[in-house]
Amino acid sequence: MEILKGRGFMLNENVDTDQILPGFAMSYPVEELKKVTLSGSIIPDFSQKVNTGDLIIADDNFGCGSSREQAPVALKSSGVSVVVAASFARIFRRNAINIGLPVITCDYIEEIKADANDGDAFSVDVEEGVIKNIRLDKEYKLNKLSETTLDTLREGGLINKVRKILKERGAL
Repeated sequence: MEILKGRGFMLNENVDTDQILPGFAMSYPVEELKKVTLSGSIIPDFSQKVNTGDLIIADDNFGCGSSREQAPVALKSSGVSVVVAASFARIFRRNAINIGLPVITCDYIEEIKADANDGDAFSVDVEEGVIKNIRLDKEYKLNKLSETTLDTLREGGLINKVRKILKERGAL
């Protein structure tokens, strides 16, 4: 996997799926989700600020609430390349990995946020488990992902991974 680079957007704890994608937008086409992504959060104008490759850095329990699978789709379609948080709601984490959106826990979120300035750029090496504040040239260790999870992310999500396996077996 390539090293991901972008500006870091800081969020607090308990960012639920309603904050990530409001319920009224559940029927929006994927290309329209960006317009309302994170509109219920502390960054209501996220859609005007986010650029492809940007990342989210958050506290505990990111993605809690309902199990709507559109929430990670909204983040990915808005250009978010990775979410780094102290912890994730289990179903949100699984949905994100399934669509190929890296979500990685980190024990140093408080330090990362304390060191960062608004608009700081970060790089994330998913395979090595490192996030780096580019301005400070300071690295923080991420919790390693399992090889199964990395395989799914390398393929761009679960559907692509299954297709690859079936093709290798001659079933496609």
